[in-house]
Amino acid sequence: MRYDYLVVGAGLYGAVFAHEMKKAGKRCLVIDRRNHLGGNIYTEENHGIQVHKYGAHIFHTSNKQVWEYVNEFAEFNHFVNSPIAKYKGELYNLPFNMNTFSKMWNISTPAEAKAKIAAQIEEAGITEPANLEEQAISLAGKDVYEKLVKGYTEKQWGRDCKDLPAFIIKRLPLRFTYDNNYFNDTYQGIPIGGYTAIIEKLLDGIEVRLNTDFKEFSQTPSILMEREDYDPDSFDKILYTGMIDEFFDYELGALDYRSLRFETMVLEGEDNYQGNAVVNYTEREVPYTRIIEHKHFEYGKQPDTIITKEYPSAWNKGDEPYYPINDDKNNALYAKYCKKASEFPNVLFGGRLGQYKYFDMDKTIEAALELVKAELA
Repeated sequence: MRYDYLVVGAGLYGAVFAHEMKKAGKRCLVIDRRNHLGGNIYTEENHGIQVHKYGAHIFHTSNKQVWEYVNEFAEFNHFVNSPIAKYKGELYNLPFNMNTFSKMWNISTPAEAKAKIAAQIEEAGITEPANLEEQAISLAGKDVYEKLVKGYTEKQWGRDCKDLPAFIIKRLPLRFTYDNNYFNDTYQGIPIGGYTAIIEKLLDGIEVRLNTDFKEFSQTPSILMEREDYDPDSFDKILYTGMIDEFFDYELGALDYRSLRFETMVLEGEDNYQGNAVVNYTEREVPYTRIIEHKHFEYGKQPDTIITKEYPSAWNKGDEPYYPINDDKNNALYAKYCKKASEFPNVLFGGRLGQYKYFDMDKTIEAALELVKAELA
């Protein structure tokens, strides 16, 4: 079969690209090593609840064009992300706002909260933060750092905050209003019926092959070349949304990531486990960083509930990579891979893994649409 593009990865980036190329009259084949569409935004119905299989995904954006685009494929509810932080039995609102400060210090006005934070910053006397701990204290004071930043961050990165570089926390958003909305974006919500339906609509009419690993797929022609009846698929270009270092067989070394492990439980006969979609556990002694209760994303009234505990973990080859570690060492290595990739003009690299950069969903759509525009120019 003759194709214009082989799209490696049936996640959001690859699906948007393939959809737009089909509209432009191009023929695409989409492959994915997993047994389902959607990549990490895949949702699966269980007990009438849309379960976010790879962690909580809340769509938010201030880009009206992107919001209108994604609404072509789903109807969104009015979910507002308002996570709770739990520290040694104490509950705090996130992001850090007046509800947080009122609970922490028994104060009620922005002036009191600002004065408390300023006093702690002055007492710490940190002028040039040498690590993440000093950076966080210099921004928000000791109490906020110790209760809401330290343990969570150390679990997320697998290292003590004193051993993490200061640049990881460039700023800590402190809001002096009683507003628990985590995102400042204009538009926010959860697609009714889950994210998988969006990907299915994007890929409608496009050939998709699941359970198909790119390395095995791309080696097939050399295996079958001698067969007289072999008619290989051909592609003008490849869009690769997997790990850029894996594409080159880690020739220059492996980029670093943090991974995640999920523990999902169906709680039959329990209709409400924690009263909120997301509760973060900020003390180091609790091994998971948060518990997601999926039904609350869609205001579910099912008689049962489903929760997922999220455990950060070290990444090794073969594990699922979630968060690029964009420190100086890895950024320099990524730049070398980009230089190597420039030698292959018919291979495009996109998405979180192909571009070694964390993307929110709206930025993923933006980036895919920009690539489409460049390809069709």
